[in-house]
Amino acid sequence: MIIMSVDFGDARTGIAVCGKSEMIASPVTVIAEKDFDKCIEKTAALAKEQRAEKIVVGYPKNMNGTIGERCEKCTLFAEKLEEMTGIPTKLWDERCTTVSAHNYLNVTNTRGKKRKNVVDAVAAVIILESYLEYRKNSGETT
Repeated sequence: MIIMSVDFGDARTGIAVCGKSEMIASPVTVIAEKDFDKCIEKTAALAKEQRAEKIVVGYPKNMNGTIGERCEKCTLFAEKLEEMTGIPTKLWDERCTTVSAHNYLNVTNTRGKKRKNVVDAVAAVIILESYLEYRKNSGETT
């Protein structure tokens, strides 16, 4: 199944995708868009371009497991995205993915503007890898 992941942000939204084999999550792009509705439209266009069969949207719970304003915004984003595309959308716990993305970029010595331009796509890859691991271990097929 082709699965696309989204690390939604107020200014930048990272996109990653895996192929039908669900083996490798790859970064696609970062959407630089501050307008909520335009970001959904651009994400929907990418989902269709990538032929996504499922979309996983990062769900940034607080460290204690509670949900806050950011989770509510991501929920609304996912709902509108599913409505616009007709593609099943799933919220996925993304705690610490941006921190992990920064750590990965430290290892590769990616700095400055280049880092700012890719960190959200790397976070989307981490979200997708986590979801793919869950699918593999749980036997989820849809």
